Amino acid sequence: MRPFRFLAVASTPVGGRALAELARRAEGTGFAALVVPDHLVDQMAPVPALAYAAAVTDRLRFGTFVLNNDLRHPAVLAHDLATLDVLSAGRLEIGIGAGWNEPEYTQAGLPFDPVGTRVARLAEGIAVLKGCFGDEPFSFQGDHYVITGYDGRPKPVQRPHPPFMVGGGGRRVLTLAGREADIVGLAPRTLPGTIRDPRSITLAATEEKIGWVREAAGDRFADLELNVYPTGSAPLLTDHARREAETLAEAFRGQSGRDISADEVLESPHIFVGSVDGLVEKVRMLRERLGISSFMLGEVGELDPVVERLAGT
Repeated sequence: MRPFRFLAVASTPVGGRALAELARRAEGTGFAALVVPDHLVDQMAPVPALAYAAAVTDRLRFGTFVLNNDLRHPAVLAHDLATLDVLSAGRLEIGIGAGWNEPEYTQAGLPFDPVGTRVARLAEGIAVLKGCFGDEPFSFQGDHYVITGYDGRPKPVQRPHPPFMVGGGGRRVLTLAGREADIVGLAPRTLPGTIRDPRSITLAATEEKIGWVREAAGDRFADLELNVYPTGSAPLLTDHARREAETLAEAFRGQSGRDISADEVLESPHIFVGSVDGLVEKVRMLRERLGISSFMLGEVGELDPVVERLAGT
């Protein structure tokens, strides 16, 4: 089994000194990576934030969780990402997705295309990124991007490229992830501020998603890292896990009109509510049963005792 890797998120806009303290604390606690999301809201932009954090740490890896492919041309993005990998001496991880938050598109005046179009554009974007990271000039002719004899430089330190993370809750994106990613993010089906279908956060639904990934990946499935993250509820250390789970189940039923039980909430790969011992046991169960070894657990400090117990084991 793969050793556990834990990721911490940094999104709240803070000054450089606070970000440096956050990154150093994550490194000292045992987090494998610090990740920054990519939304046009009151959050830090990922590239400058990661560059700053990389400058004040030695071992901590850095990632995007995740870039919206629609916000940047992939050749321009490749230039930024390769530079980040050079600056951090090869510590970058590239999380990238098809974009999902329609209000951001509307407010910024960007077209919000149907999901099939966005996923197809993401597939082309990944192909362009990998081409830019390659050793030779390359050309690409797609429906969304055209590249002609371009040799992206600088080249990243990690060869053939930094690890790609692709994830989602639907079969189209997870099939793409199985074919192209090194890390696969298993996500529920959500809408801003709510869970569209609480059944999508269950253990059974996650098993089904892993099956889609396995089918697409073929022989390379054993080389993939599987990741999950909290959704629908912030991580919470408590000695009253069942009471909290019952409250969450009732809220999910009210939001969606679909049934989910407290037991399903407690075992969900996307809900982290319980005591330190209980969550340690749960994380171990998810790796043993589903092969999930990568966990993005929110802000530094929320589940540090769990990370300290399990990181690298």
